[in-house]
Amino acid sequence: MALPVGKAVPQFELASTDKRTYSLQAALGQGPLLVVFFKVTCPTCQYSFPFIQRIYNQLGDKGAKVWAISQDNVQDSLRFAKEYQVSFPILIDEYPYPVSRAYSVKYVPTLYLISPDSRIQLCSEGFSKVDFLSIHKTLAESSGVVLAPLFESHERIPEYKPG
Repeated sequence: MALPVGKAVPQFELASTDKRTYSLQAALGQGPLLVVFFKVTCPTCQYSFPFIQRIYNQLGDKGAKVWAISQDNVQDSLRFAKEYQVSFPILIDEYPYPVSRAYSVKYVPTLYLISPDSRIQLCSEGFSKVDFLSIHKTLAESSGVVLAPLFESHERIPEYKPG
């Protein structure tokens, strides 16, 4: 079971695909953070990432951040980033996945919206249309950004896809 809303999150530092080190504590000093745990072979992750990228693109550099945490190696994660046009940082949680385990990740994707006070604002497993809309709205409000709709009128978006 994922960590519950309101719980203080475990701190971590991880290297990214570009060999930079990212610190959760440092990031939260700049605003909320959306953390997305994933595997490159997961069909629901592949479905979800274009929408996560859309959120990231709409936020620009307004304070809120988005990080992906891959349970795969750097090479496979870079290939995934290229295929799904991911431009936000992808951090690598190497086997035996200490950060994923600290966050009780059982399914991918698992998304955590973390507030600047290091507490979970929202947790979502798989793809949930309602949760994605809530994340979108919360990040927009906290960043003072007026966002375009997350889902376009011609897109057929399911309510839920399990991870």
